[in-house]
Amino acid sequence: MTSDYTTDEPSRSSLYGIRGPAVVEFGAPWCPWCQAAQPLIARAFEGLDDLPHFKIEDGKGRPLGRAFRVKLWPTLIFLRDGEEVARCVRPESAEPLQRALAEIAASS
Repeated sequence: MTSDYTTDEPSRSSLYGIRGPAVVEFGAPWCPWCQAAQPLIARAFEGLDDLPHFKIEDGKGRPLGRAFRVKLWPTLIFLRDGEEVARCVRPESAEPLQRALAEIAASS
């Protein structure tokens, strides 16, 4: 699991081109909702060290978040072969994250 948000956004086409499961997380390091969700996200991602996880710092003027219609942080988008399969917005427990992870894993 990636631990820090990056300001280096991957291109939309590179995300759409990923084969297999991947997760894109939008948020900000100073966001209290994002900070509160990190232990839940870490719990859900336990044992999934090989899963591509892109942790993107979002905000004004950041086009990738707008392309994915992100309105609240954190938003985790679960992809399978570049297609959105599930989305979790401001998770309050690890369970919805674990369900979404199972969904992208089951799609293989």
